[in-house]
Amino acid sequence: MKIYFAPFSPYVRKCLVTAHELGLSERVQLLPANANPVQRDQELIAQNPLGQIPTFLTDEGSVLYDSRVICEYLDALGGGTLFPRSGAARWDTLTLAALGDGVLDAALLARYEDAARPEALRWAAWRAGQLDKAETALAHLGAHPALLAPGRVDIGTLTVACALGYLDVRFAEFDWRSRHAAVAQWYAEFSQRPSLRARWTL
Repeated sequence: MKIYFAPFSPYVRKCLVTAHELGLSERVQLLPANANPVQRDQELIAQNPLGQIPTFLTDEGSVLYDSRVICEYLDALGGGTLFPRSGAARWDTLTLAALGDGVLDAALLARYEDAARPEALRWAAWRAGQLDKAETALAHLGAHPALLAPGRVDIGTLTVACALGYLDVRFAEFDWRSRHAAVAQWYAEFSQRPSLRARWTL
């Protein structure tokens, strides 16, 4: 199996964390990618018409995208339980994962505002609005502690952890821990999982 990789992509990291949790890491080969919203990677587009990462190649020759599809594929392949198969637990887990993905989506848009848009065209209110999605999402998690219950390990909690890690990497000044102590306490423990401590390089 192969995955197009960039070292700071939180979506690629989510897939690799999932593979690690399932004991599949050694089977996933990293391929270099130069995904960019403006200067688009033609090699990547040849595999994925969106030209985005993660893009994943299965051993059977299928191409999968995006991270939600890839993670569920890995869970099925590894016989895991990161995605409950039915009932209320499935919808609760997928909704928590969507919350984490929403934080990632917003943070990535804010990052593009900083790194991809010409300085003269940057829109500070837009950037602030995106980071406010992270703020309100973390407030929601703090107000509903059952969502981050001790011992809960599924695609929802893994996605939230990857989102928090990305905020740390790209938005240190956001200082989310100072306002969301309960989430910070959960993350301090959860982030010690081997899958979240692992580092990948080409």
